[in-house]
Amino acid sequence: MRSVHVTGPGTASWVEVDRPTAGPADVLLRVRACGICGSDALYTSHGGIPPRQGATPLGHEPAAEVVEVGNQVDGLSVGDHVVLDTMAFTDGLLGSGGAQGALSEFVVVRDAEVGRQVKVIPRHVPWQVAALNEPMAVALHAVNRTAPGPGDKVVVFGAGPIGLGAVLGYRRKGVEHVVVVDIVPSRLEKALQVGADAVVNSAEEDVAARLVELHGDGSTPRVRGVRPGTDIYLDAAGAPVVPRTVTSIAKHGATFGVVAVHKTPVEIDFGAVLATELNLVWAMGYPTEIFEVTDDLVQNWQEYAVVVSDTLPFDRALDALTLAATPGAADKVVVLLD
Repeated sequence: MRSVHVTGPGTASWVEVDRPTAGPADVLLRVRACGICGSDALYTSHGGIPPRQGATPLGHEPAAEVVEVGNQVDGLSVGDHVVLDTMAFTDGLLGSGGAQGALSEFVVVRDAEVGRQVKVIPRHVPWQVAALNEPMAVALHAVNRTAPGPGDKVVVFGAGPIGLGAVLGYRRKGVEHVVVVDIVPSRLEKALQVGADAVVNSAEEDVAARLVELHGDGSTPRVRGVRPGTDIYLDAAGAPVVPRTVTSIAKHGATFGVVAVHKTPVEIDFGAVLATELNLVWAMGYPTEIFEVTDDLVQNWQEYAVVVSDTLPFDRALDALTLAATPGAADKVVVLLD
């Protein structure tokens, strides 16, 4: 069968590999959709999973159809539509250094257990939306790490897929007000579509001043300067200006969460931040959220569908990787397999 692999630094290629087979404890899946992640571009550029180099199967945002069920597996039937925990495969992380990748016609789940690697979803959910399950779990984990509560005022930097997923997550958590900051008007429009209360174009507006208008004055005698009343900031952009902005304007006791991958070091003046007692948290992956997000995605799939900007057929998977890696060309690209 055909599969997309990193075959060298800066190169992803079609590779012919053996179609996997399922044993008594396994489930064979036909991949029906796979999202393209920013880490796919990172792996390709590096020539493998950093710091290692070498041939690497790509694709870790799949939705699939069950085509064969081992006789020792319970709770699954041929024809079921499923989403996957790609970090729970017993042969390594799917599409992130493991033996298989979801930019392939088929994958096999070894030692398959419903609720461990596999969750069944209704058939009415479009494949391209089902493929959002993995990145939306990443977004929900970031939301959970910032511990939002009712009445909180939130700012999300970056209206890409993770940022939009975070907006959906914060809305479900019942926060009072969500602002999204970006520099791309079309992305800001999407943020409003998925539930942001307001947006700020940081290329045209003073972020601090606008947040004071939206979230009130959060300054106190012990912390000098303009301090919006924002309770939570989330960096889903990965631009060096974001940490510098947040640490310079955050009120006393605010929380700053980072889910974005920063590709260059960021300098922060800890001395200036000290008096704010800023809570800094980090988010990576999805320790518990991979299937927690599924029910919400199924119930509200039309809202999640807004996140997808482009769909390409499997034959054009290499084009999809290029499109997703081109700054400003697309927001969320999903490959569809017939």
